Amino acid sequence: MPAPWPCPEHFTDMASRVGSLSPDERQPLEAAARAIRDGALAPAQQMLAAVLAAAPEHPEVLRLLGILHTRARQYGAAREALGKALRQWPADPLALTDLGNAEQAAGDVEAALSHWRQACERAPDYPIGWFNLGRNLQVAGHTEPAVEALERACSMEPPLLPAHVLLGDALVHLGRFDDADRRYRAALALHPACGDAWRGLANMKTRPLSDEDRHQIVDMLGRADVTEADRIAMGFALGKACEDQGRYDEAFAALSDANARQRRLAPWQAGGFHTFVASVLQASAKLPAPIEPALGEEAIFIVGLPRSGSTLFEQILAAHPQVEGASELPDLGEVLVEESTRRGQPFPRWVPSATAQDWQRMGRRYLERTARWRHQRPCFTDKLPENWLYAGVLGAMLPGARIVDVRRDALEAGWSCFKQQFYRLPHFACTLTDVAAYVRDYETALDAWQAAAPERIRTQHYEALLADPEGEIRALLAFCRLPFDAACLDFHQAMRAIRTPSAAQVRQPLNRDTARAGRYGRLLDPLRLGLGRPLA
Repeated sequence: MPAPWPCPEHFTDMASRVGSLSPDERQPLEAAARAIRDGALAPAQQMLAAVLAAAPEHPEVLRLLGILHTRARQYGAAREALGKALRQWPADPLALTDLGNAEQAAGDVEAALSHWRQACERAPDYPIGWFNLGRNLQVAGHTEPAVEALERACSMEPPLLPAHVLLGDALVHLGRFDDADRRYRAALALHPACGDAWRGLANMKTRPLSDEDRHQIVDMLGRADVTEADRIAMGFALGKACEDQGRYDEAFAALSDANARQRRLAPWQAGGFHTFVASVLQASAKLPAPIEPALGEEAIFIVGLPRSGSTLFEQILAAHPQVEGASELPDLGEVLVEESTRRGQPFPRWVPSATAQDWQRMGRRYLERTARWRHQRPCFTDKLPENWLYAGVLGAMLPGARIVDVRRDALEAGWSCFKQQFYRLPHFACTLTDVAAYVRDYETALDAWQAAAPERIRTQHYEALLADPEGEIRALLAFCRLPFDAACLDFHQAMRAIRTPSAAQVRQPLNRDTARAGRYGRLLDPLRLGLGRPLA
């Protein structure tokens, strides 16, 4: 029989969890754990199969099997394996955490949070459990309880660097910028070259970095022992510090170096992306008529280039008493990935063979996954910028949904993208020519889809909002089938968590002085050339 589940201080020690296995069984199990960590799922499966043949009921073996099934998107099998493990170790926080991970991957966020909370209840003195709970509460949009969990992790384990950084992020999302600043700087006291802490400080866009900050970053970048990830993040922060102080040539140099380093990690293929967008346009040109024309009328998709003003328009809509601002949700893309996995073909190759019933099923799946955002209010926003790629097929999948296509002056939006560090790689914003190519593909696709379905897609210009705030807000609400509410005019006073780099900016009244590209003169000519603009 396996030993009882281990004490909290041994959670990360596999030897304490496999005491009843023989050395011949432990070795392939440990190798399987390493293979799962490294993403080598097929070898891991072979190694685990050998151990399962000898010890089919051992809870640690079953736990690793559950993790493997989760990574392979086999969520039912993952739940089954982890459930068997928990029947023997019912209070094992690790197995509870892994079951939460499986539930989250399957789209059941509330079940996942329940298991993560149970893990903390079973081991209340284990700071990593509270850190995990706080991190996942933050991802799920439950920012205030995330702050509580992360504060507990920090107080229990002050040297836990990631907890300070994530707590800073959560505090920014709540608009508590002074508290966030202190947390980021507490992280820097632990590790002065912590790129994530510098990234957090730089992302508070309305707060300038000081000359002391600039010198500290330069000193850190001069060290040979700084990791490449930290070097990239500090490079972006240095760019902001230099811009804040009017040192535009230095800002451009710092940002160019950071982007070049990031691009080397995963080069963006503009030509391949252009081909993909063309295939999406072609596949979505002829779709079956929807079975339920009103399906998805609860959803408002906000799409656009990053840094185009999409967070601002979500904040305006979320100030309305009928709208929940859900921020950047992964669910639409994940539903389409599920369908691609089921069919064994990537999107959009299978689109021409999808029936009206298929699209209805996918639409209902999306609404099922996002149901938690309609517990308090009947409508919700989904503002993941890259959802624009699916605007064409949404006419069949969620025909009742509204799509707000946010446009900001392409030069300003493109330059803002170049200045922002993005974590999903490869990313288009690492060179100015790639930014221009992405903008062209975006505008070509949205122009075509908006012309074909103006009742579903509204092109909303950021500059038009600055010129006529009330008129544009009234028109936006009417398009979204919402009655006018004066609270939307005072959007900056809306109390909600904002989980994007624009969190500080949208808590202020409209600022008409947001143009920055002109200060860089000819340095931005590659972007102007790609956009068909006159050179500086």
